[in-house]
Amino acid sequence: MATALKKYRPSLAGLMNLCSVNYMLMLKLLADKDQVGEQRCFFISDFLSYSITVNEITRYTTLLTIAQDATVMGKHLAQFFQPTMVIRLYHDAQMAEVISSQDIHQIKPRYDYPNAAMRQPDEKQQVNQFLKEWLQLCHQLGRIDVSLFD
Repeated sequence: MATALKKYRPSLAGLMNLCSVNYMLMLKLLADKDQVGEQRCFFISDFLSYSITVNEITRYTTLLTIAQDATVMGKHLAQFFQPTMVIRLYHDAQMAEVISSQDIHQIKPRYDYPNAAMRQPDEKQQVNQFLKEWLQLCHQLGRIDVSLFD
């Protein structure tokens, strides 16, 4: 007897809550960065850092890029893999949403599975959860390079 797989249904309330938490975490990290081109770097260890760059500011939104930079044994690993996310902050709704990550330029709320790109059915939820973990890591372990902000 074969059982049918249940189709994934995104939880709008869960995603909105996650985006609200990410918004608050992001605001704490950015604090006084409110001009296009400004950047804040967080050094997690001697070989791992993250940078948040302000790309665009409009009346109700801000577009940011968060990128990981890793160096191991003196070699810069960006040529192999450099995780990057583009995040839009919605100030009126107080939410931060990942709108692009790696090779996904428009993340859908749900993907059929299996699919050609092998995206997970809950890809949007996962990538926003990953952003939350990055932001928490920056809060907990990140040292800000104050020399960048003179």
